[in-house]
Amino acid sequence: MTVAPKTLDDAPIQGLGLMRLTDNGWGDGDRDPAGLVRAAIDVGVTMLDTAEMYGNEELVGRAVGANRDHITLCSKFGVYRGSSGRPDDWGVRADPATVRAAIDGSLRRLNVDHLDLYYLHHRSEDTPIEETVNAMAELRQAGKIRALGLSNVTLDDIRRAHTVHPITAVQEQWSLTQRDVELFLPKLAELGIALVAHSPMGHGSLNHSTDSLVARPLASIASRVGATAGQVALAWVHQRGRGAAGTFIPLPGTTSIAHLHANIAASRIELSETDLAQLDAVTEQARA
Repeated sequence: MTVAPKTLDDAPIQGLGLMRLTDNGWGDGDRDPAGLVRAAIDVGVTMLDTAEMYGNEELVGRAVGANRDHITLCSKFGVYRGSSGRPDDWGVRADPATVRAAIDGSLRRLNVDHLDLYYLHHRSEDTPIEETVNAMAELRQAGKIRALGLSNVTLDDIRRAHTVHPITAVQEQWSLTQRDVELFLPKLAELGIALVAHSPMGHGSLNHSTDSLVARPLASIASRVGATAGQVALAWVHQRGRGAAGTFIPLPGTTSIAHLHANIAASRIELSETDLAQLDAVTEQARA
């Protein structure tokens, strides 16, 4: 069965990263996984993102349940932990055999018959990206995925991959403290590829930072607009994304319904040009 690629033209205002979703939340009014999914759908957050390496695809599948048709379900493959258990002990496998085995495992664990968006989680130094993308394209032809994505790649990787099969989305970090992806924006817009911006609050560090150059202006702006520092950081990403060409979807992660609503509220904060310039200036200073 051939399935047409799913575009992100009707992209949600933001997605929901599920890396830290765990079984411990069941029955908790604020952290129940199924409740989190329902709350996300209710406020228009319909892109749910996980990965094979997160080890929670079965949980995500149970949380999604009967809401499958209302969401864009995304997962990633290619990063595998080493035997030591150390955070820095991991490697990448992106050969065609791994692509085929990985999708079957993800579909089984998620209890679905296809994924809407399937990412290579990290570029491989061993397997040419053309080989990986060709194998992913075969999955789309088989109806196992609707669209192809890339994460943790280079601009050259994106160009080469897109010549093999259209890439729908690239997922990279974009935050006040990590702005390298801004170099990608013109090429992504040219190729019609959406940017899915993970960790827009710096993996949570911008929520409570007190010792970085950006902490003081964040706190000052947050006080003035009646928000938290993390909300201002997320609002900055939203506004910079809206000002860029192409499709852009911030992907903050949370396991809390309250935080989900706070993140949605951040998307509605309008920072002044002075605020934006001040935050841009301190982040450029931090990178110098």
